Amino acid sequence: MQQAGPPPPSCSSTSHCFPLSHLHTAECGSETAAEPQKHEVRAGSTTSDLSRMRSIVCFYICYALCLCLGLACVVCVCVWNSQWRGGFAWNGTAQQFNWHPVLMVTGLVVLYGNGAVVYRIPLTWGHNKLPWKLVHAALMLLALVLSIVGLCAVFDFHNTKGIPNMYSLHSWIGIVATALFATQWVFGMAGFLLPCSPIALRKLLKPVHVWFGSIILMLSIVACISGINEKLFFVLNGKNNASYSNLPSEAVLGNSSGVLIVAFGLVVLKILSNHEWQRPDSRPEDMAYAPLLQEENE
Repeated sequence: MQQAGPPPPSCSSTSHCFPLSHLHTAECGSETAAEPQKHEVRAGSTTSDLSRMRSIVCFYICYALCLCLGLACVVCVCVWNSQWRGGFAWNGTAQQFNWHPVLMVTGLVVLYGNGAVVYRIPLTWGHNKLPWKLVHAALMLLALVLSIVGLCAVFDFHNTKGIPNMYSLHSWIGIVATALFATQWVFGMAGFLLPCSPIALRKLLKPVHVWFGSIILMLSIVACISGINEKLFFVLNGKNNASYSNLPSEAVLGNSSGVLIVAFGLVVLKILSNHEWQRPDSRPEDMAYAPLLQEENE
């Protein structure tokens, strides 16, 4: 007598018969119904991949624009002060003052902006975050040092010439931006790099750190463009040279430098504000940040 074979699998749950059945209300055991489900999954996956690829391409376009604008800002300010303002020196003369706009634009705007977007580069995703933390901190520290040297240049020049310090709106905004920048760097170092910082502190500090970072960049841009405009009003007064109102070539270059600085800032803020370009482990749903020594083995 032939022994009965094992009973057919129970179809009490369609999810046991077909893993993709939750995407389509097909009858259990119907192989033809599974085909459109597979096509739907493949189509959804393809659409998601295309959307991700489009987002990454858009990021790199913005990032390339950010790098080009930053380089253009530095070149324009250097050319302006070397060709029209007599070059650079550190002897208490006007040539010493020329270091001020160059160092402030380079440090407080260009290096600061590029340091802020380091985490957004997709090539850094999926890798150990520690090297990029150090790159971010190093770029910010270099930007801070250049900014402080730029302030020393203008204060020393003013003191040598007997010119009052801190009397203009430009100087107020600039010193506030630099002071906030220094405070931001110290708190960022203590909160995100020191191994003794608790997770609760990092969770609390992260959104404040990001928000203040954008505020400092905006203040820096306002300080730089107001300083450029103030300098042009001082030197193009119509007495020893052309008047600013006649828009000589120096005025065109100075105004262009200001426009480039604003454009650079807008591109950086665009990169920082796009949530699709956030590093995946830096999004709000994943806020448990490991300090410096805990990330070495990740």
